[in-house]
Amino acid sequence: MIKVLRIINRFNLGGPTYNASYLTAYLPDNFETKLIGGAHEAHEGESTFIPEQLQVEFLIIEELQREISFFQDRKAYQKIRKIIREFKPDIVHTHASKAGFVGRLAASKEKVSVIVHTFHGHVFHSYFGKLKTNLFKKLERYAAKKSDAIIAISELQKKELCEVHKIAPDSKFKIIPLGFDLNRFQENLETRRANFRKEHGLQDDEIVIGIIGRLTAIKNHQLFFNSIFEVVKSSHEKIKVFVIGDGELMEVLKVLANEIEQKTGEQIFVFTSWIKNIEMALPGLDIVCLSSLNEGTPVSLIEAQAAGIPVLTTNVGGVRNVVEDEKTGYIVDSFEVADYSAKLLKLVNSEEIRQKMSQNGWNHVQEKFHYVRLCADVADLYLDLLNKKGISK
Repeated sequence: MIKVLRIINRFNLGGPTYNASYLTAYLPDNFETKLIGGAHEAHEGESTFIPEQLQVEFLIIEELQREISFFQDRKAYQKIRKIIREFKPDIVHTHASKAGFVGRLAASKEKVSVIVHTFHGHVFHSYFGKLKTNLFKKLERYAAKKSDAIIAISELQKKELCEVHKIAPDSKFKIIPLGFDLNRFQENLETRRANFRKEHGLQDDEIVIGIIGRLTAIKNHQLFFNSIFEVVKSSHEKIKVFVIGDGELMEVLKVLANEIEQKTGEQIFVFTSWIKNIEMALPGLDIVCLSSLNEGTPVSLIEAQAAGIPVLTTNVGGVRNVVEDEKTGYIVDSFEVADYSAKLLKLVNSEEIRQKMSQNGWNHVQEKFHYVRLCADVADLYLDLLNKKGISK
């Protein structure tokens, strides 16, 4: 039996929890996996329901927090070392930045045979100032030296990490896209659409636009909100906007939404906070948007396409690995309101374009981002790394 200790940043709603949970539940029978991670923050969606639904046991390390804290980080490091000594894993696989640094240091100290890390995104631009960003790069380069393999979730991300930010040499990287249970997004689409729109009092002729994610600066909601203003002024369609998520900018964005509604004389915005079972809400939407300054692989866009919803997104991170431009959605190369709103207006005004993109979405994502493919890819990587170390089980 090959034992894997899987460490994620925290149990917050998003791609890392889904992927860590699927990898824990569905690796081949010759693997035994233990899942640990930090707790979600107050403004984030809590995601422990994901491993629970998959009947995956997990352990929360309260000290493993997002913010840098020498005291808390050291306690998390010590707890992880203790877990490693007790569980005796052949492989430690970390996911995302904080878990990646603390977990890889602990695994290296305990002389774990194979150490793997997955970058789900990175913080090397648009998050912090130059000094802090350079510090994080140095820490990641140090941790990379202790890694036997580093997983990038897209070709573009690998290129950024290798060539732009020089985190590790090309030979250390393996590209493995994310994987999810996407079949649930194809179930009962008409019923779910009717239920969602009835619940929110939406009319059949209203075009409903959604944006899903943390309400934080990196998600660049201001671009999206300002583009909505331009579209409402230019289109004759009735428009509703659902802001799905929570974060420190909630009140700021509510003020901006109110200003737009006053200028247009229309009630446009609905703030829902987090929706855990997003597959119940997506069919009620007509368009899903993303306006981020930085992303890894945007899960909201994968899920939207799986539900047959056309998407609009800025050209960041692994977006071009997720969206087929002009086939399943539009990719905007700039962060200019004029460019973003022009593409959004095309989607709003053309039911024909939306229907065509809707039909293409499921076909595009169903195989490429399925958890069966993810688990097979990761299992193959594990076995290859163990063989290189002369370990066979």
